[in-house]
Parts: sequence; C-alpha cells; structure tokens
Amino acid sequence: MGWSGMEVRPEWDLGKMRELRFVVLVLVISLPCFSASDPQGDALYDMKQKLNVTGGQLSDWNQNQVNPCTWNSVICDNNNNVVQVTLAARGFTGVLSPRIGELQYLSVLSLAGNRITGTVPEEFGNLSSLTSLDLEDNLLVGEVPASLGNLSKLTLLILSKNNFNGSIPDSIANISSLTDIRLAYNNLSGQIPGSLFQVARYNFSGNHLNCGPNFPHSCASSMSYQSGSHSSKIGLILGTVGGILGLLIVGALFLICNARRKSHLREVFVDVAGEDDRRIAVGQIKRFAWRELQIATDNFNERNVLGQGGFGKVYKGVLPDATKIAVKRLTDYDSPGGEAAFLREVELISVAVHRNLLRLIGFCTTQTERLLVYPFMQNLSVACRLRDFKPGEPILDWPSRKRVAIGTARGLEYLHEHCNPKIIHRDVKAANVLLDEDFEPVVGDFGLAKLVDVQKTSVTTQVRGTMGHIAPEYLSTGKSSERTDVFGYGIMLLELVTGQRAIDFSRLEEEEDVLLLDHVKKLQREGELDSIVDNNLNQNYDSEDLEMIIQIALLCTQASPEDRPSMSEVVRMLEGEGLAERWEEWQHVEVTRRQEYERMQRRFDWGEDSVYNQEAIELSAGR
Repeated sequence: MGWSGMEVRPEWDLGKMRELRFVVLVLVISLPCFSASDPQGDALYDMKQKLNVTGGQLSDWNQNQVNPCTWNSVICDNNNNVVQVTLAARGFTGVLSPRIGELQYLSVLSLAGNRITGTVPEEFGNLSSLTSLDLEDNLLVGEVPASLGNLSKLTLLILSKNNFNGSIPDSIANISSLTDIRLAYNNLSGQIPGSLFQVARYNFSGNHLNCGPNFPHSCASSMSYQSGSHSSKIGLILGTVGGILGLLIVGALFLICNARRKSHLREVFVDVAGEDDRRIAVGQIKRFAWRELQIATDNFNERNVLGQGGFGKVYKGVLPDATKIAVKRLTDYDSPGGEAAFLREVELISVAVHRNLLRLIGFCTTQTERLLVYPFMQNLSVACRLRDFKPGEPILDWPSRKRVAIGTARGLEYLHEHCNPKIIHRDVKAANVLLDEDFEPVVGDFGLAKLVDVQKTSVTTQVRGTMGHIAPEYLSTGKSSERTDVFGYGIMLLELVTGQRAIDFSRLEEEEDVLLLDHVKKLQREGELDSIVDNNLNQNYDSEDLEMIIQIALLCTQASPEDRPSMSEVVRMLEGEGLAERWEEWQHVEVTRRQEYERMQRRFDWGEDSVYNQEAIELSAGR
C-alpha cells in the first residue's frame, strides 16, 4: 500500500509522481511563508469579488495563490503581513467587504475615486493597525460608523464627496492620533465635536453641520482649516503678520540662494549625516524645494500614487507650468541602504543619458525627506499595459512590443558598454520599462543599480531584485554582472510575448510549470510556440518575429552567465545578425542536457522499480 493507504498501481507514472514531489519540495523550501490557506488572501479575494472587479484588473488576485504579498497593489512587511492596499481610481462599482476588517496589520487603505456603493462595514473598526483610510469620491451611504473610533492609530481619515448622512460620531473625536480629517460634501448634520477643531487639518464644508456653543456665529468660515488653533483673534492676527514676515524672509533667502546657484550650475552639494560633504556632479538637474513638490502632488495624496518600489512611493504631480512629473519619495531614507540608494540614483541617472533611459529632471533633499523628480510617463509601464489595462484601453500591440524589445536592449547596451564605470541595473523587468506618449520604451528605476569598475567583471553585494527575474548565479552567490541584466532582459522578452508574470502559481492547477521560463521551454520543445502568445493580441503578430524573440530570450536565460550573449550582441540579433549560429549551438547544448537528465531519470526509476520487485519476491517466497 502507498501513501495514505492508497494502492500503488503499476500503470502510474512514477517519474511524474517524483517530479511533482520535487516541485512541491522546492516550493516549500523556497517559499516558507506559504501555507495551505492564508486568511489575508481570503479576505482580499472577497474584497475583490465584492468590488465587482472586471476585465484584466487584479487578475493576479487569485483565490488559489495563497500568498497575497505577490499581488498587484498589495504591500507587505518583512513578515508577510499585508500592510497596504491602494486601489484608487479603478472604476470599481461594488460594495465594501466586511472581511477587510480581518486584515489586522493593515496600515493604509485607499479606495478613493471609484464608484463604490453601500455602507462602510462596522468591521472596519477592527483594523487596529490602520493609520490612513481614504474612501473619498465614491457613492457610499449611511452613517459614518462609530466603530471607526476604535482605530487608535489613525492619523488620516478622508470620507469626502460621498453621501454619508447622520452626525459625526463622538468616538472619532476621541482618536488622539488624528492629524487630518476630511468629511466635506456629504449630507452630514448635527454638531461637530469640539475636539475635532484641534486637529491640524480638517474640512467639514458642504454639509449641514453646526459648530456648537464654542462657535455661536455662523461657522462657515471654520469648516476648513489647516495647521492651527482657534485660541484667539489676537493669535490669528499675529500669525498672519508672522506669516507675511516669514514669506518676506523666505523670499530674500531664495533670491540669495538663487544668485549663488547660478554660479554653480554644474555641481550640487548634498549634506549626508555622518559623512563628509559629498559632491554630486548632476549637470543641469534642478534642485526642487520641498514645498514645490508638496503642492505639485496635492500634499502627496494617495490618489496620485503611481506605484511603489523598494525604497518608496512614486506620485504623479503637476508643476505650475503644467508640466506633468513623477515624484519618487523615499519612505525609509534613514534605513540601511535608503540614503545610499538616493545618492546612487542621482549619480547614475545624471551621467547616463540615452533616449531609452529615464531622464532625471531634479531632486529634493531636506533633513527628513529625499525625493527624485522624473518626467511623467503617460503610458505608465510595460507591465501595466500587458496585465493591468482597464476595459476599453488599447492593448500593447505587436509592433509596440517589438519596439520595447529593441529599445530596452539599446538602453541596457548603453549602461553596460558605453558608461564608465559601467552600470548594472539588477532589476530588469517589464514593470521597470516605462512608455512615453509615443509608446517608446525607457528603462527606469535605478534604485537597485550598481556602478562597476571596468577592471572588475562582477561585484558581490546583497541580493536585490524580483523573484523570477533574478539570474541563478546571482541568487546563489550574490555576484552580479552585466550578464545578470541579460538574464532579466530575457525574462522580460517572455513577458512581452506571453503577457504573463515570471512566476505564476495558478499554472499548478493545470500541472504546468510555475516559472514562466520553464513553461516556455516546454512549449518550445513541443513545437507549440503559437500557444505561448498573449491572447490579448488576438493572433495579430508575426510568426517569424515570434520565433526570433523566443530564441533570443532562451539564449539570454541560459544557466551559465558565460553562455549568455552581451547586450550589444542581443541588439545585433534583434537587427538580424548572428542569431542562427548562436541558436544552433544552444539547441545542441540543450539536447545534450536533456539526454543526460533523461538518463539519470531512467537510472533513478530503475532503482526504485528494483525495490518494488524485491518486495514482490519476498512476498512470494516460502513461509
């Protein structure tokens, strides 16, 4: 008898059983955070269902994928606890799931700018770690739940532009951590709890509220306020005068600093705590004032979040001259690597100038903030265009995908072979390739990039990157080289062709390979290239181009870094030179490797069969 009392039948493919057991073992070893069931994933999946998510949105929020930390718009901490869910302006029309209240580690929830109906569940009061709740600009009704008063860590509460009625619960006024409350443009009535006027920023306008006995006059002028106290009229006057004087002083300082800056356009000096002054040559890059970027991003409103990387969020912004920008705000500038990442990014992007590399407009430093300013990419990232486009939006067509392939290759070629010292990106993937208004690709996010001396072929460092895109030698040894980027580029080519992610556990249900690379290799061996292509293309692609790109991708993702082509060779192959010879060589190596694997597999199968045969002999022997 076999596992769990099941009879082992001769017709079972024992090789496949062992292969499945091996895959499961690898998953268990590689991903110890997974469990048979994750309550966080269940809660988020129920949230998706209740929001009436349609089209390709949140396609990776898969009920059978038990680790939600890999899902789009979900951020986890180092212990794999869901701490942030940002789904602003997605067009959702459903209702809020009570199961959201089960996310006990959630600190930020943003669902602003949708068309969500129904009420706010009382269970939201169970979100004991919540610091920011933004449900602005929806169609929510009913009363503001008194249970929100249980959120003792809440600092930001935005419920404006809905249809809430009733009064403001007294319990909310008891949240001592609250610094910003906005309830404007609802149907609220009754008296505003007096303590809410002590909050640094509030907005109650557009309701039927009264200010209570402390404000016997019409309180229309008191409905919206930032930063202060209502202690007395004298204080208000003094504050106004002080503000004017402050503006005059700031203006004078600005003129002095600006005059000095004009004589030093070629260099900027950044003070780094604990180090000597460090000179950064950044050419004509602008140094922004903090206030400029605060205004441009609407005080870093969560609705303007474009994405989040290793060291911070990226916000959409607009400058006074109507220039659209993307502002990367480092949220852990004082953590190990945060400051270094900022300096590295400023240095790298200031010297790397190429049409297929993201241009840095400027930066900002204060005692508590580090920010980078880029041009806004109207068409977002390649990953968004492949997997997260909204219904009705145009797909990334085949000619555009070819432009992405060649443009990204040229950008990486420039980093590897035309910069001195050369630059290794270390996180090449579709999410880090952006698209301008003409769908031309630009390689972005140099937060993980590394300068490499021309005399060295590799550098040992902390492994950084995205699973599924990391080259095997980098993962096992910590040594990265330009061939590490080549591997990531090869995986990105497979993303372009298939529209799929580098790792997809939903393929386990169909007994397919979890890794996109293995999945494509299998279909290539079986001569089923057409089944690889993204269904969104509706078969509108060139078969010869497809074969070429798949071949280049497989050459780039060879296990040995020495066997991979350089990016200049990749560019030439994309232009029609040298691919046939490299591909023939690859096929020979691959066939040899497969034959050796099959020989070992047969030897292993024979060994296990002999055990079963020995048992049969013993059972039939005399007693």
